[in-house]
Amino acid sequence: MNFPTTGTPADALLADLDDRLARDPDVHGARLFGLVYPTGLDSLEALLESVHRRYLFHNALNPFKFPGLAALEADVVRMTGDLLHLTGDGGGSMTSGGTESILMSMLVNRARARARGVDRPEILVPVSAHPAYAKAAHYFDMEVVPVPLDEHLRADVAAAAERIGPATAVVVASAFSYPYGVMDPVADLAALADAHGVGCHVDACIGGFVLPFLERLGVEVPPWDFRVPGVTEISADVHKYGYVPKGASVVLHRDPDWFGHQVFLYDAWPSGMYGSPVVAGARPAAPIACAWAALRHLGVDGYTAITRGLLATTRMVRNTIDALPELRLLGDPVGPVLAFTGPDIAGVGAAMDARGWHCNRIVDPPGLHVMLSPAHAGVIDAWVTDLRAAVADPVAPDPGSEIRYS
Repeated sequence: MNFPTTGTPADALLADLDDRLARDPDVHGARLFGLVYPTGLDSLEALLESVHRRYLFHNALNPFKFPGLAALEADVVRMTGDLLHLTGDGGGSMTSGGTESILMSMLVNRARARARGVDRPEILVPVSAHPAYAKAAHYFDMEVVPVPLDEHLRADVAAAAERIGPATAVVVASAFSYPYGVMDPVADLAALADAHGVGCHVDACIGGFVLPFLERLGVEVPPWDFRVPGVTEISADVHKYGYVPKGASVVLHRDPDWFGHQVFLYDAWPSGMYGSPVVAGARPAAPIACAWAALRHLGVDGYTAITRGLLATTRMVRNTIDALPELRLLGDPVGPVLAFTGPDIAGVGAAMDARGWHCNRIVDPPGLHVMLSPAHAGVIDAWVTDLRAAVADPVAPDPGSEIRYS
């Protein structure tokens, strides 16, 4: 498309967009199992739409020009810290998502490692961890040291102990992992990191707004947050199970001086001091305001109620998988993210595709992957029926259909 010579009327543009939207999955249709996290709560969505409109054109770059917006971000950071038992004067900020939160954490750990003379700091990371750690290593001249998984698909602590060394900057644990939805042994990994005087980053981008409420519902959740000695940083995405539009995550540091390494300051140009705590300069304000509104609107009681329904849906899916001898659940997922495999899982996946379900794929082992959202409660009976039919009558998958972004 070339740059247009003349403008297009608004109604024509909107019709064009409607046509394009019709070709994409319906984000409110509860047939996606990842990427979006619909609650099915019309009142919450109406609130977030109103908040988003109010902050559509604001810029979070300069907190002195927009002090009210800066206060909203500080509130979100403090509320998230309170939820994850961050005490004292620990610092943090909002970011655009889990990847940016992880990038900022790895940048901080690189700075601390270089301060003690490490030229190429190493990230000790489970092979099930998010690719953002490899991206951080690529961007920041660090090295990824992979940690294999144990028989339960968790980071192998003994293997991590063999791989940690003088160049290690940080030990990573997932709470919980994306591929399998299982908890890494956070307490053991944090103790290992603490014994070597390095950081321990807990990636709770998925679990950060699920695990606290599962715990309140009586689910046994292994220790994972700032209550664990040795945990120095946590990332948690508000735009996943915090149920706000995309562009909202939080990175937290136990100690305030660590946050100082995250902030970039520069004044060697004609416009004076420039500062930013994240990768981006200009930042959209609407995700910040929406995160603030959702946390305030739902509160602990609201999130617990949502999680209670989500837990019921998750149990129904697990029971269905357990009852089908052709399928096998991978690991022991703690929450609403799980994966399963079987002898003809590619054919099962293709059959589910043909029925209009957008199940994700994993490749080690080949399997199907679902991230359940609250809105799936309204369609889960149909999904279960179709899964049973797909297992009974799998179809040949299209070449390459098992390779797709999650």
